[in-house]
Amino acid sequence: MKKNIFNNLSIDIGYFFLLTMASIGLIIWVIQAVNFLDIVSEDGHSLRVYFFYTIYSLPKIFGKILPLIFFISVFYILIIYENKNELIIFWSIGISKLKFINYIIFFSFIYLIVQILLLTFIIPTSLDKARSYFRDSDLDLFSSLIKEKKFIDTVTNLTIFVEKKNGNNLEKVYFKDVLDGTQSQIIFAKTGRIINTERGDILKLYDGRFMNISKEKQNLFEFSETEINLSKYETKTTTHPKIQETSSSSLFKCLQKISRVKKNFSIHEIIFNGEKNCSLASHKEVKQELFKRLTLPMYIPLIALIAAMISLVSKNYKYFSYWKLAIFCLGVTIIIISEISINYLSLTNLSTFIFLLLPIIIFTLIYSIISVRTKHFKL
Repeated sequence: MKKNIFNNLSIDIGYFFLLTMASIGLIIWVIQAVNFLDIVSEDGHSLRVYFFYTIYSLPKIFGKILPLIFFISVFYILIIYENKNELIIFWSIGISKLKFINYIIFFSFIYLIVQILLLTFIIPTSLDKARSYFRDSDLDLFSSLIKEKKFIDTVTNLTIFVEKKNGNNLEKVYFKDVLDGTQSQIIFAKTGRIINTERGDILKLYDGRFMNISKEKQNLFEFSETEINLSKYETKTTTHPKIQETSSSSLFKCLQKISRVKKNFSIHEIIFNGEKNCSLASHKEVKQELFKRLTLPMYIPLIALIAAMISLVSKNYKYFSYWKLAIFCLGVTIIIISEISINYLSLTNLSTFIFLLLPIIIFTLIYSIISVRTKHFKL
């Protein structure tokens, strides 16, 4: 019987957790997806890139809200059990409150493992996959980037100004292309037209002038018609992997490399996997990212312990409502502390050590107090 009622409790918490996780996660995802519309409207990427980029952002959202949703799930279900007098069943068949709390803590390790898998493997992989769509993408909606009487510099090394635009037809076009660090090309044209072809967007310009500028000289000549292949230009959207999109194994290797060269100040940059995301300057960010992936899940048993404390007091206690409020505020505060603690990592070795042990210290302190009170006061 004990096994059955504990299983029912686990199922109720799990069901509420999944329902709440899906609901809140999708709400956040929709809001975020609206913000990502700039990928199409301003950066010129296709709807396909936008769709997959937003889809692959879902694991990050779930990983971010998991601790809070888990705390709310345990907290809410235990209050429901208390209000319906279902917790009395546990006490009546000989289950002590300390044993009940121990089960909640043990149960929380399932969510701890899920959080570690999300932060350590799934999220970095999904974010890198999302970034890969930028790396493989061309500017499919170039015409949508161009606005009347506005300088557009979304594209790398390219600036465009158009006096008037009617669909794909342009009037009084200013086109500046930076060829390299010492040369640039400026084009003025009376009219122009963007043409979509199988090999990409083509900009045709009519009745204008070329101006080639270098350090040594300037060349100026006129044309009646010229053609520019727009597919060769790239958006300024970041395409290389960020630290949060780098695999955990790569971050560990990065820290090993940094430790070997930290005293050699002549080495300014360590290239890992061809990307400049591992350097002496990024040492703190790498440590913070690893801390987030491996240490933040350790707070889940702690918030499970705090939520389970709701069972220590009966609903008949006159200050039960204040007890619920205190438990909820404490749990939310711990979650906030877990997020803030990342910013203090690497300030000093002592602060790093303290924040790494902080969830264990708080857990041990609270559990010891509960253990003593349940033993002496027979809660």
